[in-house]
Amino acid sequence: MPPLRSTGPFPEAEHPEFAGQYRLEACLGNGGMGVVHLATSASGLRLAVKVIHAEHASDTEFRARFRQEVAAARRVSGAFTAPVVDADPGADRPWMATLFIEGPTLAERVKRNGPLDPDGLRRAGAGLAEALRDIHRAGVVHRDLKPSNVLLAKDGPKVIDFGISRPVDSDLRTETGKLIGTPPFMAPEQFQRPREVGPEADVFALGAVLVHAATGRGPFDSDSPYIVAYQVVHNEPDLSGVPEDLVPLLARCLAKDPQARPTPYELMVALRATSPSSAYDTQAYIPAQRGFPGTTGKPAPEPDPGQEPEPGHAPKPLQAPKSGHAAAAASDVDPATADAPPRRRGRRSRWALAAAAFTVLASAGAVAISAAADDGAPVAPRTEPGFRPWSVALEDGAADATPVCSAGGEEALYCTAPGMKAARLNPADGSPVWSADAGDAAPAGASGQSDEGLAPQLAGGLLHVVTPGAGHYEALDPRTGEPRWDLDVPAYATVLTVGDTVLLVNDAGLVRAVDAATGEERWRKRHGGPGAHWVSHPGGDGPAIAAAPSPDGTSTRISAVDPRGGELLWSTRLAGSLTPVELWDGSLYLLSAGTDGFTRAVVTLDTTTHGRPVRRVPLTVPADQAQATVSGQVVYIAAAGGSLTAVDTARPAGSAQDAELWRLETGVAHLSRPVAGAGAVFLSAADGRLLAVDAKLGRVVGQTGLRMADDGSTYASLLPAPVVLGGRVYATAPDGSVFAVDAKDPARW
Repeated sequence: MPPLRSTGPFPEAEHPEFAGQYRLEACLGNGGMGVVHLATSASGLRLAVKVIHAEHASDTEFRARFRQEVAAARRVSGAFTAPVVDADPGADRPWMATLFIEGPTLAERVKRNGPLDPDGLRRAGAGLAEALRDIHRAGVVHRDLKPSNVLLAKDGPKVIDFGISRPVDSDLRTETGKLIGTPPFMAPEQFQRPREVGPEADVFALGAVLVHAATGRGPFDSDSPYIVAYQVVHNEPDLSGVPEDLVPLLARCLAKDPQARPTPYELMVALRATSPSSAYDTQAYIPAQRGFPGTTGKPAPEPDPGQEPEPGHAPKPLQAPKSGHAAAAASDVDPATADAPPRRRGRRSRWALAAAAFTVLASAGAVAISAAADDGAPVAPRTEPGFRPWSVALEDGAADATPVCSAGGEEALYCTAPGMKAARLNPADGSPVWSADAGDAAPAGASGQSDEGLAPQLAGGLLHVVTPGAGHYEALDPRTGEPRWDLDVPAYATVLTVGDTVLLVNDAGLVRAVDAATGEERWRKRHGGPGAHWVSHPGGDGPAIAAAPSPDGTSTRISAVDPRGGELLWSTRLAGSLTPVELWDGSLYLLSAGTDGFTRAVVTLDTTTHGRPVRRVPLTVPADQAQATVSGQVVYIAAAGGSLTAVDTARPAGSAQDAELWRLETGVAHLSRPVAGAGAVFLSAADGRLLAVDAKLGRVVGQTGLRMADDGSTYASLLPAPVVLGGRVYATAPDGSVFAVDAKDPARW
């Protein structure tokens, strides 16, 4: 990477010439965190590149926050946010590049031209509400929505700057006595309970932003931030000058009680523009919601403001679950909306209504199952003899945190959770064999290689546990949980077990190989490069493979490394930005994404012939934030928004429609990586549900009930994939539970 140069002695004068391979052409803005520059990629894309100030780059906590900003921005990239193109949080001067959005900020627009007219105000509000809906669906709270973080593009408003955003269950906590945000747009709870800020705070900020857009000032105004803070907590907002028909709605947004505020979807409906004729000068009319391929194209019925519809057909309720969560699954939860961030208000009354409707809907579920069987679906067998579904809470783990589990053969289930280093459970009934407290270590999965977190892994006869936030790696006796050896490893390292070798990879591409049984170092070399994704054959001794996309995303270098000796076995460069999914029967399966981050094809290469031949199968519909699994030669792809697609990579070359076996809209906004087994595809939802989809027909054939904390506040952004083993499915939920159900009979869940 070309060196970053300073043109003056002070941080304010710093103007580096490059960020990565991007030449910085002009300064777009300067803030407390860094400087935003205009740049152009090799393919001609105009980029906004944020380069962190030098004094922050040496701050470990700040670097962790910037990593979180990059992760949050990647997760929420969509129609109303600026897509992330490239980033290097590990650079000497960390930086992130997003697509450059042409248009002024809302603050600039109001300062230059005055308040928005009523129609423009509604359109801006509807677009921002939709942006918040998608941000919250990804499990992220922005926490700093303000006029200067809203760009008015021609195709609608864009939310930018996720510098202090965090996942709902993030381990990065606000320090005591330290407020983060912009006071005129902060919710009362951000001053009073900063550690407990949830999605409702963004709704409060949206209300304040719209008051500013309508009047040119905020609902709480003063030259002193301390007076503003007092007003936000104790005074009523000043809504004079706001269009009369919007006063009640914005007053609800600015309610002191977070549970009294509307949801983003309620705002989308209420702010729907009545006329496309007048808008602010840089924003186009926001049309009605678009349909998806495979739909009839007929206009959908007008939605109920209290319920949000989803594209496609949500699964009908099946037979009522036989657990304490039955009422929620049977009545309280619409599959199309259950995965949205929950609202705690009125929860007890909704549960009571659900319980009252339980009997009727359980009967309806039985009818739905019967109808599915009549039109060709296979009839599921009875529950496995001697097995009873079970659910347990990890004794030493946090009560409201999602555990991460893996199987150790059919005799053991190993789990970890915040507050718990590891635990071994009996797969038959969930009874604990042993558990080990994490002490002061960071929560497992708090940072690392994926949304799934890092599950314990067996290698070299020991159980390997990593807590990346603490930079600590430990090997335990799988029979007793007693420690055998440990290592200090770099934070945020990629950890890969290959046979009896453990590979530890830092952000710069330095690979450290250790003996899984003893912890002794075998070799240390550079492979893959910065940003590489690593994969190996599950439980095999074969090569470890790294996929390192080029900085501009136009190609990917695939490298195979001998895990025992560290030799480079072979290397090839393929077109496109590729992420490995799985090694299966001598083939490597990868997802190919465009510069917008959407997956557009499945790529298969033969590892026995050093990456040749290559087969590329396009998708009929690009997938956002895609996660996939392989079974045989079929790849199952789950995407943000709830779509699940089955692609047969073995079919003769032809159109994307020829390879696509089926595509299902589950109605669940945030899904885990899919797992195939027992004739079905299993996925976890952010509200704790486990879903089963028939692998051949692409139909939902079963789902469990919600598994949330009592106050409904534990919508999970960490989504571990379920584990399928021995005819059973083991899954985890945000209420801290681990549970098991019969994989062969999902209709009875």
